Amino acid sequence: MMKLPESFGSFRSGATFGRSQALQRSWPVVLDLCVASIALACFYGVVVIARYWFGHAEPEIVISQSPRALPLYAFYSIIRIFLAYLLSLIFAVGYGYIAAYNKRVEALMIAALDILQSIPVLSFLPGVMLAMVALFPTRQIGVEMGAIVLIFTGQVWNMAFSFYSSIKSIPRELSEAASIYNFSRWQRLVQLELPYSAIGLVWNSMVSVAGGWFFLMACEMFVLGTRDFRLPGLGSYLQTAAGTGNKAAITWGLVTMVAIIVATDQLIWRPIIAWSDKFKFEQVESTQRVRSPLLHLLQHSRGLRTLKHHTIRPLSEGLYQRLADERKARTERATAAAGSPHVNANRLKTVLRAIIVIVATTAVLYAAWRALGLLRQVNASQFGEIMKGALATFLRVNVSLLLSSLWTIPVGVAIGFHPRLARIAQPLAQIAASVPATALFPVILIALVRMGGGLGIGSIALMLLGTQWYILFNVIAGAMAIPSDMREVAKLFRFTTVQRWKTVILPGIFPYLITGLVTASGGAWNASIIAEYFRLQNHTMQTVGLGAVISAATDSGQFQILLLATIVMAMMVVTINRLVWRPLYRLAESRYKLA
Repeated sequence: MMKLPESFGSFRSGATFGRSQALQRSWPVVLDLCVASIALACFYGVVVIARYWFGHAEPEIVISQSPRALPLYAFYSIIRIFLAYLLSLIFAVGYGYIAAYNKRVEALMIAALDILQSIPVLSFLPGVMLAMVALFPTRQIGVEMGAIVLIFTGQVWNMAFSFYSSIKSIPRELSEAASIYNFSRWQRLVQLELPYSAIGLVWNSMVSVAGGWFFLMACEMFVLGTRDFRLPGLGSYLQTAAGTGNKAAITWGLVTMVAIIVATDQLIWRPIIAWSDKFKFEQVESTQRVRSPLLHLLQHSRGLRTLKHHTIRPLSEGLYQRLADERKARTERATAAAGSPHVNANRLKTVLRAIIVIVATTAVLYAAWRALGLLRQVNASQFGEIMKGALATFLRVNVSLLLSSLWTIPVGVAIGFHPRLARIAQPLAQIAASVPATALFPVILIALVRMGGGLGIGSIALMLLGTQWYILFNVIAGAMAIPSDMREVAKLFRFTTVQRWKTVILPGIFPYLITGLVTASGGAWNASIIAEYFRLQNHTMQTVGLGAVISAATDSGQFQILLLATIVMAMMVVTINRLVWRPLYRLAESRYKLA
């Protein structure tokens, strides 16, 4: 056998090394080109949406059931959900921040949040849609903004609850460190409160977007009295296909939606989850970390790294310095004016506050007076039907919460404790949570009817499909937020399974679990409007329930019944929150808080 010279091996390894070096040099350039292409695609998408939204309003839109229409319909739906999510995120952070730090209005704001999350999407529908159409009577943007606001009402409340509870459970030593270093409010928000709440906010964002997909069918196609509102989108496509019994169109719509959800999970949620893992509050770094190839590539992009070092970081440092100087100057002025007899500024603030209170009180009293005028039109039989429906829906909501908790708590803890399992289970859970149960409901309902059941049992199944994810995703977030050193101590002392659950797991996930149960309860009440009143192949099926009353009143334009049923639902949810969930929230803040 001929023996190759030794120099040949070294030449071959040198050539391989040279190719790898060239690949390493060229890869960041390829990545920067990909980022630039994504930016150009986003810009083109903005242009397409602007042309459509600012065009003339179409009086009657016919929803095509052809698969060729799906790419454009899916694009429109993605934009609506994305904008509704951005609006939800901004509202959740602002609302939760004010409620957590303003003691005067905290109780009022949390009570308002309880009421708002209990109001179904269809109860917001008349006022929101008519107001938006009145603002833009000749443009398509009016109906589009109405749909976005309606999706917003189905996404925002659990995110606001999550951010509020995260701020209330910040460890004492972190708050004291921020005070010692004289953080400004902005610096405290950016460097303490948002990072500490990141894990819970990310997982609640995922379930919020899933909720947006759940209510998409109701927000893109609905009847309001004599008016039929339709928007081209994936939700209206699925609702039209389900209404006509077109199984092929339902299949195409679901396949498209699953493809979008998988792409969203891999391109958005997976990198964000891996990024947020660094904000876990722990003394010992965990050896198991959530990883994302896309996040790794983005972090090694030369263009993004240059943008961060030469633009974002100098701007942020300059902003922090300016805020610190302004705070120091305000402190000096306050100290100098402490003994001054002039109190004109304080008087002006007091007068402005009084004017705002008077105007707000007048508006509330006027709205209440007009509402009482509507409620006088409700007769005794209609009131009895509403109360009977409220009792039936109350029982279904609690059954669905119990069944959801039985499987979501152990499964959520398992996913949160094992990153390898999370890489497999989290995308599956995201897909299952995002697929609208209303698209699958015809098959479930037909099967239940054949088995001897009906919409009474089927409504519980639909509530489960729509609300169990609130508990699951919050439990996952809570399990991931448990410090690794606490888990290591439990392993070191050889705790039994019962001891681990009693001393580590349940106390660790308790604040997140309460948030999940509160939002799941509100979501179950909200889902009743679809679960108890359903159209199947041009036939309307309904059962006794408050959601059925609200849906029927919306279809027939009976606003007095819609208003009374909404008030009853809100009062029941608020009463439950005050008697059950609020004491548990206080327990989570005082006893089960990392300190």
